[in-house]
Amino acid sequence: MAITTRPVDYDDQETALSGVLAWDDAAPRPLPGLLLVHGGAGLDDHARGQARRYAEHGYAVLAGDMFGEGVAGHRERVMACLTGLRDDPERLARRARVGLAALAGCPQAGGRLAAVGFCFGGLAVLTLARSGADLAGVYSIHGSLATPRPAQPGAVRARVLACHGALDPHVPMADVARFAEEMDHAQADWQLIMYGGAMHGFTHSRAVPGAMPGVAYDARADQRSFLAARTFLAQALESGPTF
Repeated sequence: MAITTRPVDYDDQETALSGVLAWDDAAPRPLPGLLLVHGGAGLDDHARGQARRYAEHGYAVLAGDMFGEGVAGHRERVMACLTGLRDDPERLARRARVGLAALAGCPQAGGRLAAVGFCFGGLAVLTLARSGADLAGVYSIHGSLATPRPAQPGAVRARVLACHGALDPHVPMADVARFAEEMDHAQADWQLIMYGGAMHGFTHSRAVPGAMPGVAYDARADQRSFLAARTFLAQALESGPTF
């Protein structure tokens, strides 16, 4: 299977953003669209690799850009951007929404849309859901579950799946419990899967053991969460809202 990629440029107000669209050019079009939101390092090899991974299973995947030019690779700028977006859910949701709009404008994608995010990207897609985005589903993988603005009853229109490492020190069990309470209070259609023995970043196959405390690749959790994603997305996109 030959996966084709091309850049997709778009804007969030004054911030120019540049994502990467990945799709199987031999597959019938349009394909169900999937916005993929990167982790804290920006649109890196992990995000690009995951975009190709999902594209191989029949999706037109836009690996979006949440930072803009000149941020990734500069620790202070990255931290300032992450903190600013995390602490302003409205801004975070808006930035993810412009990625959705860019995806919807691609001829390779059509019909139903969903969103998947890793680490920081998990927070981003959950924030989309909390904001009432009209998506078929959102899927957070080892993402942050805490929020300064919990979802209100009836606000979450998308189906929600969160996959979490049971030993993740960056997302403690207290956050997991609050997330469950929040989703029930919001009357959301939600699921939570926990993987025993897995830490934060369990899909990062190139993670160097011990390089970052609490972060480690876990092949079993990676494979199981990818299977869960495919099942979840297939069900959500079959009956979710159309664009």
